[in-house]
Amino acid sequence: MDLKTFDWDTRINIWEKWWNKELGRPIFKISTPTDIQKMAASESVKPFLGMYDFSIDAEDIVKKIKKQNEQECKHRDASYPNVWMNFGAGVLAAFVGGEGNCGEDTIWFEAGEFEGCDIKDISIIFNRQSKWFLRVEEFFKASAKHLGGEVHIGQTDIGGTLDVLSSLRSGEMLMFDMYDNPDEVKRLTWEIHEAWFEVFNYFNSLLSKSNHGYSSWAGMLSQKTHCILQCDFAYMISPDQFEEFVLPELASSCKRMERAFYHLDGAGQLGHLDHLLAIPELVGIQWVPGAGAPDCSNWPEMYRKIAAADRLMQVIVHGVDVIEKVLTQVDKPELIQFQGYINKGEEERLNKIYRKFGIEPI
Repeated sequence: MDLKTFDWDTRINIWEKWWNKELGRPIFKISTPTDIQKMAASESVKPFLGMYDFSIDAEDIVKKIKKQNEQECKHRDASYPNVWMNFGAGVLAAFVGGEGNCGEDTIWFEAGEFEGCDIKDISIIFNRQSKWFLRVEEFFKASAKHLGGEVHIGQTDIGGTLDVLSSLRSGEMLMFDMYDNPDEVKRLTWEIHEAWFEVFNYFNSLLSKSNHGYSSWAGMLSQKTHCILQCDFAYMISPDQFEEFVLPELASSCKRMERAFYHLDGAGQLGHLDHLLAIPELVGIQWVPGAGAPDCSNWPEMYRKIAAADRLMQVIVHGVDVIEKVLTQVDKPELIQFQGYINKGEEERLNKIYRKFGIEPI
C-alpha cells in the first residue's frame, strides 16, 4: 500500500469518537489471514527488537519494518499502519540497573547490579547511559526519522511498577518483602513510578512531531496521552494486598495521563476488578484470559460489570466466534474495541458484522 496516501484523518476520527463514547458502535482492529500472509512474506523482522545484536544499526531494521507496512493489507475501520517498540515487557528494569536477557522467543529481565542486595540498599534511578536505554532510544529516533507520518509508532512496554520490582528482586523475594519490609516495597514502588514517567514522557517527546497521537503495545490510537498500565505480579496477591501495594500508585498513574487502560491478565486478577473500577480516572480495561483459560467469549459477567461502570473495553480476538458471542453478551457494545485476527474461511462472517455497523467490508 502507498503509506503516503493513507487516510489518517478518518482513522483518527473513528478512534476519537470511540474514546469519547460518541460513535455509537464497537470498533474493530482485526487482521485477516490474507493480511497475515502478506506481512509474513515481506521483509522478516524479529518479534522483539531487543533480539537484534546491539551493534546492528537500528535504521536498517526500521527500514524493514517500513517495507512490512507497505504490503497490501486492508486496513478497515480502526486498523492503521503501526509498529510498537518491542523490547520485552518491563524494559524499565534494564534502565535502572537490571539486566536484559534474550531467549529464542522472549526477553526477560533480572536483578543485574542489584543481585544479592538487601532491599533497603536498593535505590531506583533512571540511568540514561544504560545500554538498553540507549538502544531503545536509538530505535525511537530511527523510527521517527523513517516512519514518522506514515507508520504510527507505539510506546515500548515500560512495565508495571511491581513487575519491574519483581524483575529486580524476583517474585518470590518480593512476596516476602511485602510481609517483612512493606515500607521498603512502597518506597521502591514510588521510585519506579517516577522513573516510569520520566521514560514515558521522554520517548513520547521523540515522537511528538511525527506521530499520529499515542499508543502502546495494545494498539489503541489516542490523541490524548494514553498507555496500558499493568501489574502482572498482582495475580499472586490478595485484593487487600492489591489495595495496599498497587492501588495508590496505579491511581496516581491514571491521574498523570488522560486515557489510562489497565491490562487485566488472567482469572487470578479478577478479584481486583472492583478496586480497578473504583479509580475514576481509569477509562478502560483490556482483558486477557491467560494461557489455558477459556477464550474471551466466556466471560459475560465480567464484561457486564465493566459496562455497568461505563468503562471502555479491549477484547482480544482469536477467531470471529469471539466477536459474535461477545456482541450478544454486552448491553453497550459501543464500549468495546475488538483487537486480533480471524481464521481462514471466516471473512464473510466478519463482513456480516461489519455491514451491521456500517463498516466497509474486507
